[in-house]
Amino acid sequence: MTQEQWLIFGILGTTIALFLFGRWRHDLVALLSLLACVIAGLIPSAEAFAGFAQPAVITVAAVLVLSHGLQKTGAVEAMAQHILPDSKNPLIALGALTLIGATLSAFMNNVGAMALLMPIAVQHASRQGIPPGKVLMPLAFGTILGGMTTLIGTPPNMIVAGFRAEHSGSGFAMFDFTPVGLAVALAGIVFAVLCSRWLVPHREQGNADSFDTGTYLTEVRIGDNANLVDKTLREAEQLLEDDDAQIVGMVRNDFRVTAPLPGRRLHAGDILVIEADPESLGSTLTRLGLKLEESVKPEEPESADDDTSPSDAEQDAVPDKDQASENKADSTDISRTRPILNDGEEIEQTTEPKKARRNNDDEVVIQELVVQPNALLLGLTATDLQIRSRFGINLLAISRRGHRTVKRLRWTELHAGDVILMQGPPEAIAGFAMEYQCIPLAQRQILIPNKRKAWTALIIMLLAVAVAATGFLPAALAFTAGVAAFMITRVVPVRRIYDGIDWPIIVLLGALMPMAAAMASTGAADLLAQGLLNQLAQGNAIIALTLTLIITMTLSDFMNNAATAAVMCPIAISIAAQLGVDADSFLLAVAIGASCAFLTPIGHQNNTLILGPGGFRFSDYWRLGLPMEILVVLISVPLLLLFWPL
Repeated sequence: MTQEQWLIFGILGTTIALFLFGRWRHDLVALLSLLACVIAGLIPSAEAFAGFAQPAVITVAAVLVLSHGLQKTGAVEAMAQHILPDSKNPLIALGALTLIGATLSAFMNNVGAMALLMPIAVQHASRQGIPPGKVLMPLAFGTILGGMTTLIGTPPNMIVAGFRAEHSGSGFAMFDFTPVGLAVALAGIVFAVLCSRWLVPHREQGNADSFDTGTYLTEVRIGDNANLVDKTLREAEQLLEDDDAQIVGMVRNDFRVTAPLPGRRLHAGDILVIEADPESLGSTLTRLGLKLEESVKPEEPESADDDTSPSDAEQDAVPDKDQASENKADSTDISRTRPILNDGEEIEQTTEPKKARRNNDDEVVIQELVVQPNALLLGLTATDLQIRSRFGINLLAISRRGHRTVKRLRWTELHAGDVILMQGPPEAIAGFAMEYQCIPLAQRQILIPNKRKAWTALIIMLLAVAVAATGFLPAALAFTAGVAAFMITRVVPVRRIYDGIDWPIIVLLGALMPMAAAMASTGAADLLAQGLLNQLAQGNAIIALTLTLIITMTLSDFMNNAATAAVMCPIAISIAAQLGVDADSFLLAVAIGASCAFLTPIGHQNNTLILGPGGFRFSDYWRLGLPMEILVVLISVPLLLLFWPL
């Protein structure tokens, strides 16, 4: 071996060891490896950052932005809620959920798909009375498998396409991965769903990462096209049970009904006071076509003279004076009436003073605040505080553990320990929290669906996929155009457009690309391939292909899948060259192996996501994961030889 080969092998071995050790982040390890290659003279300094200009890196970043938009607008959750069957059979429900996860993962980031479907999976497990892990592990594996089926499904596919473009002049097309990937995914999903009952360990749910706020008490308005129109209250309660929500009060025609009869029919414009878990709040609104009362345009009050707060001792129906009093309380220092925007969509007409005026482009977020024991707002209501007029924010819901009230939200006195759900510009919410001594909770996914933006995001994503699939534009340009369309249509606030990018992954890819090129230029990849062929494969192309898949899969179980693909691609190309066969099947074997990480919780982010909620241990994954990886090898090798002959 030459000195350059010794150096690159030393750096590569150290890099893999640090990846496996896990003490340092993957992006830091990749950057240090890149610097080491430059200092050792293996990579010219002028080309050190050329990897960040690779189309694969740009494509990964653009797809992450588009996935983020689909997630934030509620498009994916709405689709999942409408597609999921109502079957009470746990096997059918699990199969449908896993199949939906795999389908979503084919066209968006599979980690985002898993994060969106996790609450639905946990609710399903709760309704069926089974440990959540027995639903979460098949779902995690299904979303991983679904990513293999298209070019944009997972970063390893895009990396492999980039190496093919450098090697042969053209990368893989959008659906070149589909024939083999789809067959492997379907077989894996069927196996995971049928065998999870026996192979997934019975574990109790772990502690949640976020603060347990209990259930929220909130108000929802029944729109003209809502699913609850003309249904009885009893029927509505049965529908809400699917999301662990219940009705605790009702408002109709300015009258509050504190104990509505089960046979009462619901009309458009009725307001329901419901109690729901924070995680299921968004799905409840999406499935039933409801809107948060504080997020819709209020009707003009019939009277603005009465600002007396109703008492708790009211009978079955009492006049609702909240809207009138709210308008009177907020009538001070009024400059004009204009909408508050939910990420750009008009959701409420409210009065606001000049000092609270803001641009329509400003971001609107949903934030949970905890009321401290010494807070200045104790005993006060939203009306007393003039939250809308003074701060330009909305009170969406209140969580009060151990106590329920049927008062309207605006008239509910705030107590120490209450968790309030606020909507508005982050600066305004922060100012409110500081002035009234509330503690913001860590951000968590409480998605309130936005139908207009959801449709816009979905159409843009489908157009980007179509443009890339037809070859009208390269994938990197097609999805970058999609990001530009997101910015123009404000599907995601412009200042938050890059929040969905997993920057450590981008840095990892940009740093490892030049290192992979150095392996090829120094002959190190050829040397490794020759050793693999001579010592193990004995010159047999089919054995070499199988070994490439197994080695890639094993590495992916313990190190980042994108890093695994970047390391193995030059080796796979060299193996094919020495055998005198087409490199495509070997590159696709790398793509499949890099995506199939089922043995450990660290091999893929989706495996890590379910570690806590599923109550799993590190050693629990191999029971279902090992047979799954064997199945992948048995199915993918013959199909690779069929569709991509050597």
